[in-house]
Amino acid sequence: MLIDSNLIIYATQPPYRQLRNWLVSYATHYSAITRLETLGYHRLSDAEKAAITAILDNLDILTVGKVTIEIAVNLRQQRKMSLGDALIAATCLEHNLPLATANIKDFDWIDDLVIHNPMDLEGDKP
Repeated sequence: MLIDSNLIIYATQPPYRQLRNWLVSYATHYSAITRLETLGYHRLSDAEKAAITAILDNLDILTVGKVTIEIAVNLRQQRKMSLGDALIAATCLEHNLPLATANIKDFDWIDDLVIHNPMDLEGDKP
């Protein structure tokens, strides 16, 4: 399962213990875009950086290549979406991985993309 950036951010916050437990059990991959989105924030504290890095270090990173870009281009031609979301969805489609995200509505229109919101099942709410 590929983990969206928003879940990484939530998992570093104290109220989301159940999400952290879920990540340990089910998370396997993240997109290189997630690394950029989460660690690239200009006001990131050292503690936040360490918490995000600790999560990412336990997952396999999937890089963005030509196939990913072409899938993302196709998605963005169908509907307005952020570049990051397009690349993350494209990464899932290329590697045939489900996406775990708290933002179901950003992705639910994409055919063949399996989406899971662990925060709904675990009781954590953003």
